[in-house]
Amino acid sequence: MPDAEINVLIRAPNLILFDLDGTFADTAPDLAHALNHVLAQYQRPPLPFESIRPVVSLGGTALVSLGFDMGEGEPGFAERRQRFLDVYLNDIAGHTSLFPGINEVLQHIEETQRRWGIVTNKPGWLTNPLMTALALSQRASCIVSGDTLPQRKPHPAPILHACELAGNSPGESLYIGDARRDVQAGHGAGVPVIVARYGYIPKGEDPETWGADAMIDSPLDLLDCLDWRD
Repeated sequence: MPDAEINVLIRAPNLILFDLDGTFADTAPDLAHALNHVLAQYQRPPLPFESIRPVVSLGGTALVSLGFDMGEGEPGFAERRQRFLDVYLNDIAGHTSLFPGINEVLQHIEETQRRWGIVTNKPGWLTNPLMTALALSQRASCIVSGDTLPQRKPHPAPILHACELAGNSPGESLYIGDARRDVQAGHGAGVPVIVARYGYIPKGEDPETWGADAMIDSPLDLLDCLDWRD
């Protein structure tokens, strides 16, 4: 259940912004498939899904580093990373779905004349095809990707840009993410942040130490903790 104090901190924002991977959409199955496909091309054994999932929010570079046990600057890394991204793009939503409850939350946001959007570090050439495959591009008031601006999270600029695109002030907005950088970016922009404990929390990380305004264990918790239910 959501933290009890959330109703005091955040009252029915007009703009709800979501991180993409691990908060809004469960993309880990497709990313895991792509990584293991490329590992097989290089005659390396597949990794179990349980070891891949916590790394997904850290991005493609971290996933390739995990799979090949090599650093970004090492010979052959760029080639492996590009193969991984090509495989992922080719079937970007084959096994990806919205987290249970997100559809209901989006429906309630729209029925109550509020807006929602995406702020992600995923590059636009991956974000846009994914949102199109999920049939959500036209419903979002704003989509800010990792290459939309020169800055990426944890810099606050992407969240501020999303607020501007949607025509809302940061004080009327809310951000939901599953990484420390999401909290840093939101607070830097003056936006309250909720951590999605159901997301891709990296191993060794304790979200209780991130300084979020509240935490939830399911997207449906938002309907209760933000006073949205009638």
